[in-house]
Amino acid sequence: MTVPVEQGRSLLEIEGVWKFYHRHSVLRGIDLSVDSHEVVCLIGASGSGKSTLLRCVNLLETVDDGAIHLDGAEITDVRADPDDVRKRIGMVFQAYNLFPSMTVLSNITLAPRKAHGVGRAEAEERARELLARFGLADKAEAYPDRLSGGQQQRVAIIRALATRPRLLLLDEVTSALDPALVGEVLEIIRELKDTGMTMVLATHEMGLARDIADKVCFLDGGVLLEQGTPEQIFTDPREPRTREFLSRVLNRR
Repeated sequence: MTVPVEQGRSLLEIEGVWKFYHRHSVLRGIDLSVDSHEVVCLIGASGSGKSTLLRCVNLLETVDDGAIHLDGAEITDVRADPDDVRKRIGMVFQAYNLFPSMTVLSNITLAPRKAHGVGRAEAEERARELLARFGLADKAEAYPDRLSGGQQQRVAIIRALATRPRLLLLDEVTSALDPALVGEVLEIIRELKDTGMTMVLATHEMGLARDIADKVCFLDGGVLLEQGTPEQIFTDPREPRTREFLSRVLNRR
């Protein structure tokens, strides 16, 4: 069932969202808005709630209180169709989650064909365009185990883009990569920023957050403790916990 659309909202609005696991609160009253073409980076220690927040937006987790709106419609409403919502959201995980028995081309075209009803020829044309754009034109018929970790993660991003999502969620997409391969994935993310893709990223890459974010959000113990521009967060954070976290992670590099 279609949920009524409320006009005048941001592309994504998260309002007072709580999430519990076995009575333990992992998200505690999160409020966050994301405008079209905006890039928001979620930073914070492991276990702070970054990944859980992304999974709630993509309806892979149910919220226990609060609401999430996408394009003005409440997607956490019980009447909302999760499959319909996910057609408008692309998500890339830390693990590549490519189907090992399918070629790169088949991995990329599966969702457009099966979930969006796109014809094979059109889906393959779009996939090949994306592969060429991101330097993987010669890998269309390769299987995932023949690719490097960086190449597999680039394919995972391309797969998410193939459905032309309104919103792209990226969950620590460089964490599983060898440091030598991180750069090629970060370059794709920077290019997506330049094309105006709306993105929410959970990341440990402070340099990336500083370079591409329009808004940086620091999560601590399930609380969105502070948010602001990269300049404000990285040069003059207001909260002691933010200063402590940044001092720790930046001095470690």
